[in-house]
Order: sequence, then structure tokens, then C-alpha cells
Amino acid sequence: MTANIAARAAIVREVGAPWTIENVEISAPRADEVLIKMVGTGICHTDTACRTGFPVPMPIVLGHEGSGIVEAIGSGVTKVKVGDHVVLSFDSCGECLNCNKDQPAYCYTFYPRNLAGVRASDGSAQITQDGKPINGLFFCQSSFATYALARELNTVVMDKALPLDILGPLGCGIQTGAGAAVNALGILPGESLAIFGGGAVGLSALLGARAVDAGAVIVVEPQAGRRALALELGATHVIDPKETPDTLAKIKELVGGVNYALDTTGIPAVMAAAVEALLPKGVLGLLGVPPPEATVPANMMSMLIRGITVRYIVEGDADPQEFIPRMAGWYKAGKFPFDKLIGKFPFDQINEAAHAAEKGGVIKPVLIF
Repeated sequence: MTANIAARAAIVREVGAPWTIENVEISAPRADEVLIKMVGTGICHTDTACRTGFPVPMPIVLGHEGSGIVEAIGSGVTKVKVGDHVVLSFDSCGECLNCNKDQPAYCYTFYPRNLAGVRASDGSAQITQDGKPINGLFFCQSSFATYALARELNTVVMDKALPLDILGPLGCGIQTGAGAAVNALGILPGESLAIFGGGAVGLSALLGARAVDAGAVIVVEPQAGRRALALELGATHVIDPKETPDTLAKIKELVGGVNYALDTTGIPAVMAAAVEALLPKGVLGLLGVPPPEATVPANMMSMLIRGITVRYIVEGDADPQEFIPRMAGWYKAGKFPFDKLIGKFPFDQINEAAHAAEKGGVIKPVLIF
């Protein structure tokens, strides 16, 4: 395939502007690239953050939780074939120290590869409109379009028996939450976890903890509907921080303390409570985006006495080629009902879907093509 492909894409033209559906062209795949006809794509908080101000070049086609069917492959592609059902995840170089240690989320060139809007190899665009380049390759896919171009490296082949239209969020948001619990924290059967924030990432962490038979799992979340869903998904306790401002005291009352905690809020005061909720040798994983000027609000002597670890976690410490199929296997076994987080919207309703997520009406919106 050498000709460009006509497509429809949701474009953000300036910070804060709504998505507009426009006609574009997608370039044919190069040697290591894969062309995918999109079936579904999730909307992640990162997409809305980039639309409203996180620095990415504009105009841009966002979207990074895509799933679809392979339509064409480059000459050097060997592990993906035309007709495969695939999930797209983040890009990495595959060659640096961390990539060689199976830690691609910490690739030395992660940010230019996933957020620069152009190919990392030569700065070229894969999306054009009337011959003019449009920034794309967002997380090496830009899946808010009827076709996406990815690399073989970030294209994960899936079992065709699985519901392809909802699999996309396994590539980022669900992977981030579940991976944080299972990979980064390494929670074991019977160990306890407190999750601060019951959105898509927090509830995915709950799903991951339940899939590996964790013990007590507490979800701290102000929205009643999300607390109810957390209990349905296996949380042993939920806490409303509006009715119980001293969440630390409540956690200690319920379970005495936890082995692990995850903060998905990025709010320093929440992190401070999470640190103090930990039992000796406990680990706090940070997933939320903090204010730019924020510092970690922890008492160092308190941390010293208990041997506490605090660390940021990127993409759930996951290698997508291994972890996405593992999550899919849990789903097939009935141990990972991530579908209960998902609300479907037609692609043309992207703005309505994003608004529903921002207002809490849906946990994980998925656009259907």
C-alpha cells in the first residue's frame, strides 16, 4: 500500500476548543508501521488534559486507547498480520536500558515518542489535510480517527473471541490502574490496599487487586455512584471523604492500616493521608497529576520509622505485549469485569462523551466507529 488513506478524525485546533470531526488523510505504513481500521477507542483523562492545556502541539488528533482490525502492514512487520484484532498502547524505543529490562513505560525517549505529534524517526507527520500536516501519532496512534497508524512495537494482537469494540482502554487507563496494583506494587494474596479516587484508574486498580486475590481493598471516593460500583467490583470498604473528612482515622479504624496505597487524585493533602495510612514497609504509588508547584507532603521521620516508599508509577509499570493479554485472560476467566466501567458513545458524540466523563456520568467512555 503506497497511497494515503482517506479518514475522518476528531481534531483539536486550539487549547480548550471542542473536538471537530474533519476529513483527513493518513499516510501508508512505513516498514515498521501498522495501519488499523478503528473499531473503538477510549477517552482517557490525558486526552482531555491535552485538549485543555497540557502542552502538545496543535492542531492535533488525540486518542490513545484504540482497538481495531489491521488493514495493512509495513515491509518489516513480522508479528502482526492483516486481519488481526489489535489493541494499541504507548510507544517506546525498544533499545534503551529500561526497554531492555522490560520496562518500556520508562523508555528514555517516552515523551518525544508519545507526545511530540510527529514521527520520532524523522519528524514527519502521518496525518495531513489538504496537503498540510496535522499533528498526530499521539501515543503513536492518534486513535480519534477512523484509521490509525501505529508501530508494530505498540500494537498488541488479541484473541478474536473478545469484544473488540471495548478493548481499547486496556492499552492505557485500565492498564495504568491494574498494573499499578499488580506490577508496580506487586500486591499479593491477602495484602491490603487503599485507593484514593474511584475513577477509571482507581477502579481498574481495584479490579487488578481482586484478580490476584488481594485482601482488604478500601476505595475513598466522594461520588456515591462510584462508591456503589466499587463495592460491586469487590471493594471491602468504601469511604466518602465529604462525610468522613478524617479518612486516615477511618482507614485505621477499619483495618488498622494498609500494606499499599494508590493516589489517583494528585491532591497533596490526599497524598499526606495516604502516606500515614501505610503499615511498616508500606508503599504509596502516585498516579494523579499534581499541581505544578506541589511537593510531596510527607513527614520524613514518620516515613523513616516505618520504612515507607513513595514512588510515581507510569503506565502501570506494564509491558503492553505481556500485560494486556494477561488482563484479557482475567476477563475471559470472569476475574476482571472491566466492561462494567465502560459507557459506549458514537464517534461523532466525542464532545458529549468527554463531558459525561468529566461530570462523572460515565467512568470510561468508549467511542464506537
